[in-house]
Amino acid sequence: MARISELHEQVDAWRDEASQADELVGLLELAAAEDDRALAEEIGGQATALAARVDRLEFQLRLNGPYDHHGAILAVHSGAGGIDSQDWAEMMLRMYLRWAERRRYKSEVVDTSEGEEAGIKSATVQISGRDAYGCLKSERGVHRLVRLSPFDSAHRRHTSFALVEVLPEVDDDVEVTIDVKDLRIDTYRSTGAGGQHVNKTDSAVRITHLPTGIVVTCQNERSQTQNKEVAMRILRSRLLEKKLEEQAAEQAKLKGEHRAADFGNAIRSYVLHPYNMVKDNRTGEETSNVQAVLDGDIDAFSEAYLRHTLGDAS
Repeated sequence: MARISELHEQVDAWRDEASQADELVGLLELAAAEDDRALAEEIGGQATALAARVDRLEFQLRLNGPYDHHGAILAVHSGAGGIDSQDWAEMMLRMYLRWAERRRYKSEVVDTSEGEEAGIKSATVQISGRDAYGCLKSERGVHRLVRLSPFDSAHRRHTSFALVEVLPEVDDDVEVTIDVKDLRIDTYRSTGAGGQHVNKTDSAVRITHLPTGIVVTCQNERSQTQNKEVAMRILRSRLLEKKLEEQAAEQAKLKGEHRAADFGNAIRSYVLHPYNMVKDNRTGEETSNVQAVLDGDIDAFSEAYLRHTLGDAS
């Protein structure tokens, strides 16, 4: 019933825009007949807004994967580059939090590993909202930053890397079997922000899935029970992602395709020196407005990725 309701909403949205388009055509004919330039300009503004709404509806149609409408669990890991990469990882975490804020999604950082001097070694954030996974799956991979290092006394140019993982948020009814005998659950004291309980109780939880070696931690909730629930949710998502990756790898093997997942294959480059440019290396999408991107304006890259993966170059 929920799916039927969603489809009804999509159809109604297209009908509303079609009706709006017909109305604008009628007004335009009236403006032309009366040579009313003021009305024509007003219609032009409404047509631009209509085109933007239609583009958004078309983008939503591209989100047709089995988990595209789910929420997302996003993890950022610093890579090669030392302190600069840890700072870069924190910049990226902020970028995705700002993106979620722009879309009015609920976001919660559930685990953070701080850097020694600055930035973060890694962080995991849960982003709840329809289409969050479908929009963010284009971010999966290595992101490369080129800039004048604020941590270099000589102010030389440095290249930093960060790895982004994106998992679909899954419900308990999704077919992911977890045997409690395959789990090792450890508790320890939280080290980050979180209130008076931090460093006083063993509220943080680390779950190790022994067959796969997957390790999940959560320390940002107020109780051990809450941290365990969040960690189990993330573990389910990671196991589902592993299953999907194995299926994709098998399909790629049958097709004779292979791409190494290392830092030499950055999906996107962010250049702050000697010029300003963000370029996606898979689709060719680029912009010189680096600051807007770092403030969460990444939808153009997501849309270009979906067009690219669906074979639509328009």
